[in-house]
Parts: sequence; structure tokens; C-alpha cells
Amino acid sequence: MSELPRIVVVGAGLAGMCAAERLRELGFDGEIVIIGAESTMPVYRPALTKQFLTGELGFKEILTAPTHDLDALWRLNTVVSQLDADKRVVYLPGGEQLEYDGLIIASGVEARSLPGAMRAGSRVAVLRSISDSRRLRQALNGARAPIAVIGTGFIGCEVASSIRALGQSVVLIGQSKLLMNNLLDPGHAQRLTELHRRNRVQLQLGTQVEEWVAGSSRVQLRLTNGRQVEAAFVVVAAGSVPAVSWLRDSGVQLDNGVVCEPTCHVAGLEDVVAAGDVASWPNLRFDTKPRRVEHWTNAIEMGRASAENLLSGRGSAVPFMPVPRFWSEQHGLRLQAAGMPAVGTVREPIDPTTPGGHSLTGYYRDKKLVGVIGFDNSAAVLHYAKSFVDKTPVARPDRADDVVDRTGPPGNGRSEPPSARTLPEFLRV
Repeated sequence: MSELPRIVVVGAGLAGMCAAERLRELGFDGEIVIIGAESTMPVYRPALTKQFLTGELGFKEILTAPTHDLDALWRLNTVVSQLDADKRVVYLPGGEQLEYDGLIIASGVEARSLPGAMRAGSRVAVLRSISDSRRLRQALNGARAPIAVIGTGFIGCEVASSIRALGQSVVLIGQSKLLMNNLLDPGHAQRLTELHRRNRVQLQLGTQVEEWVAGSSRVQLRLTNGRQVEAAFVVVAAGSVPAVSWLRDSGVQLDNGVVCEPTCHVAGLEDVVAAGDVASWPNLRFDTKPRRVEHWTNAIEMGRASAENLLSGRGSAVPFMPVPRFWSEQHGLRLQAAGMPAVGTVREPIDPTTPGGHSLTGYYRDKKLVGVIGFDNSAAVLHYAKSFVDKTPVARPDRADDVVDRTGPPGNGRSEPPSARTLPEFLRV
């Protein structure tokens, strides 16, 4: 064991990097080891379906880097195979066992696969990495058949928009009758669907792929509605699953991700926290049900919060209660959201006379507003985002002084290292 305390971060993406940054900001002077299957430093992932795909931004422009020297050991291209929480060890290739004093789980998510997709070989890709986006860009050059995109959520719709911006034909395939129907109210979903149709996106909705047939230059997709699509390349945008296979049989509670307490501490484990897409935690600003939030800002904020609470120790940690914000741009239209729309049980239009004549959708639960989504209306969405900050959390922590606002710019948490009294055992002198 090292003479200095060692904190291991599993996941070399944005959440892991931001956690390491916060450890150093708070004065942690032990070892930091960042391990990840990623081949590069974190990238600005939203650009993979937009500006990087269209060529507006290059690799160096979407590559992120720490704001200062982390003095950390980066173990890229390294897959963690197992966690032994009792021994405080993570297992690496070649039988290597790496001990830790504190552990931050930030292993993210993996793209969901579809039955039969891999039979189409090199002409099929997901869109999770730089290499995925580059493969699609290469396929777009001189393609003599449409690009097929499977999935009508954020990723699928953004990819379809970017492909049309490059002048290439695209077919968007999905089980729902309207685009982004799982999130938008019927009116906005219809409006978005018509927007794609006006921009000459070929829509195959209310159907799914029944059979994949790979040819020498194309992939033939046979759909359940009886139609066939000949595609030069296929993008699978069918969602994601938490990257938790390495945590099987480790004692970590898994339920659509790593189950955490409100403070980001992993349920049932000592000196282990989780952050980013893989973490499922109750955001007490809205309710007590653990949920995952797969958004860029949440990766930043939760990475930092998890580091703060790891150093504080469980007894002095505070709940992580952000107001999530996310956005999407498709065919020049900007969709923005704030709050937790998924928590809402009722969707209703609000502010029908906002500037520009664009309405917003409010998401309500028990007659309380819990989320908003708007089209081309940044001012109104930001107004409601602030209103969520100003409201009393739906679920109060046990101690009133535990309510800490983490909704401002990253870094709005503690400005000083926790006192020695609050430190976990492995940091006490």
C-alpha cells in the first residue's frame, strides 16, 4: 500500500475528471489514479452528434482537459474487471490488483445493442465515441444510399438533423408514432416530427427492424411494417445501459445503475461514491426515488459533489440536489429543458404567449411543477430553472442545515477543505 492515501476513479470520462479536479481543489494530496476504457481524455460528447459530425469542430476543439495539473495517474485503454469492496481492491488486466482507500465509480454507460445488428458488420455503429463519429463521417462521403438511424430519442434525432445538414439522405426508424414521444407532450412531439419531415428526413415510425441482411455495399433492413430500407450505413441510437458488469458479485446494489444515497455514497459500502451516468440517486429537490440523469452538466456537477462528499465522510456529507438542465438542437430549432420532466405525471402547456409565440410544456406531479421543456425560448426556460432553485425541496433531508444548493456554476460547493473532524477514517492523521 502506498504511504499516501490513494483514491481510485473508475471512469476516465467527464464525471471522473471533474471528481479528480475537485479532490485537488479541496486539498487532497494523496495519490489519484484514473482508470478507464476510454482511449482519449474526455471529449465534449454532445458535439459527436452535431458539430464534430458535421465538421464544424475538430478533434482538438472538442477534447476537454483539467483546468489545472491534477498530478494524477491516467490509466487509459484499461478495463476494470472486478471490484472487491471488502479488500478495497479493483482488478485490472493481467491479474493486477490495485488497492484503494477511497473509490469513485464513474464508469458511465454503454450503448444498447439491438438483436441482429452485429450481423451487419462494419456498416453498423453506435455513437458513443470519437471513433464512432469518425466512422459515420467517413460513411457519409460519397454514400449512394441513405443512412439509416434507428432510434427516435435525442441521439437519433440529432444525428438525423446533422446528416441532413450535410445534404445526405437519412431514414429515421423508431417504434413510437412521434419523435421523442417519451419525453415531449403530444403537441411538441408532433411539431418536432413535422420539422424533421419538412427537412426531408424519411420517417419510418411505429415500426422496428425485423431482419438485418448485410451486402457488399449496403445493409438491408426489413421492418415489421413490411417495408425494406436499403442503407449505406446504420446508426443504432437505441439508448444506453449502465456500465456495471465489473460490479457484479461485488456487493454493490445495482438497479438501473449503481444505487446511491442522496449524498452520492454507494449504498452499503464505505468510502465509495458514484457520479455521472452510472449513478442512480434520489434527488431530494424533486422526490425520493433513485434515478439516473444522463446529461453533460450533471456529469460535471455530480463528479464534483461526489468528491466533496467522499472527503467529508458519510457523517458530514450533504445531499446532491441539482436542477438538471439539458438541450438539443435539430434543424436550427433549439429544445431546452430544466428540472426533472420524467418525474411529472401530467403534461400541460404553459406560457402560451411567451416572447416569439413559442409555448412551453410544464411537467407536473401532485399539481406541482417539476420540469419544463421549451422550443426556441431560452429566457423562459432559464426563468423556470431558477424557480426550481428558489423552491423548497420536495423531500427534505433529515437535518434542515443539510440543504445545499448545487445548481449554480460548477464549483459552487465548499470552498474550503473539510475539517479533520469530518474526514473519513482513511484521511485522518
